[in-house]
Amino acid sequence: MPKYKYQAISANGKNVRGEMTANDENDLYEKLKTEGSYLTSAKEQVVKHHMPILKVRQVSDFCREIGTLLSAGVPLVRALGIIAQEEGLKPRERMIYSEVLRMIRQGTAFSEALEEQGSFPTMMVQMFRAAEAAGDLDQTAQRMAVHYDKEHRLNTKIKSSTTYPKILCVLVVAVVAILIGYVLPQFESLFSMMEELPLPTRILYGITGFVSKYWTGLMIGGIAAILLIRAICRIPVIHLRIDKIKLHIPLIGKQLKIIYTARFARSLSSLYSAGIPIVTAIQIARKSIGNDWINRQFDEASATLRSGGNLSDAIDPIDGFIKRLAFSIKVGEETGSLDTMLTSAAEALEYESEMALNRMVSYMEPALIVVMALIVGFIMIAVMMPIYSSYNAIGGAAYN
Repeated sequence: MPKYKYQAISANGKNVRGEMTANDENDLYEKLKTEGSYLTSAKEQVVKHHMPILKVRQVSDFCREIGTLLSAGVPLVRALGIIAQEEGLKPRERMIYSEVLRMIRQGTAFSEALEEQGSFPTMMVQMFRAAEAAGDLDQTAQRMAVHYDKEHRLNTKIKSSTTYPKILCVLVVAVVAILIGYVLPQFESLFSMMEELPLPTRILYGITGFVSKYWTGLMIGGIAAILLIRAICRIPVIHLRIDKIKLHIPLIGKQLKIIYTARFARSLSSLYSAGIPIVTAIQIARKSIGNDWINRQFDEASATLRSGGNLSDAIDPIDGFIKRLAFSIKVGEETGSLDTMLTSAAEALEYESEMALNRMVSYMEPALIVVMALIVGFIMIAVMMPIYSSYNAIGGAAYN
């Protein structure tokens, strides 16, 4: 059972802080309510586990196999035994499944056994907990398999889409290194005979000389700078600020908002369809967004829901979501078909997120090509200008 750090307002109006264990944030709210306090914000304590975190693909495969076996009438213990003994499993993955099987044989609930490992997503654990109460574990497992399969495909698409820009960056570095390391030295004897070199050539030789003289220090300094920047970006305040800035970058920011909205909508749709209370559902779904600035705003959204507000009113002010999500939710609330509207909105936004990803890559590719052209063009101009000057000087002397 997770432990929460919370802030609340007591019956006499004082701010109260403390820690308490609860099944989820909704359970925490009810526990504090019985003590006469009103929950204002809560943060789950992160507990370090020795078990490794499973990748999204592994979670998807696990859910699919559990769902298929349970649908075929195989008991849960037998199904887990089959999965744990499969060929091709990594030792750590097999260890996790075997530990889940051991706990279930001792009488632990499936969801509790999964939660104890610390290797499975919180959303998956909560979905299975709701499924145990409803008696549809097989169907929920299959829905989770589809959910995490979509997430895996999106992550794979992001990685594959950034491959070409990475190759272009490597080519830029390689071309510059060849031009500076091999091409320029071929003209050094010719340039040394000239009285004065053009400004671009002097700048290029200055850069080349500095790099060749201090390349060791520059390499060490570059690595240190990268490590320092990464460390600074991990500072919560800085990381929060960066996540906010990303949402307002021209062109890119709009595409990121679509991707973040799609992630949240897909998670919320799965959770709400499983019968999980809406307050608990958004607290779990917020963790799938991947942006701390958006995540931080859900404290106020939760307070709005607990005070009797609508979900659409709680979601609408969040900076980082496109307005279509709040509009779809509002229509679902008015027509009494919130689960259906969430599902359709999630499907539409998933398609939009793929298109947004393609657009982001289409922005990056020409930008990198232009950068490479500018760098190579500057080097070629710096090399060719003194050569043409020398030809003109030779031609002028011959004419005279």
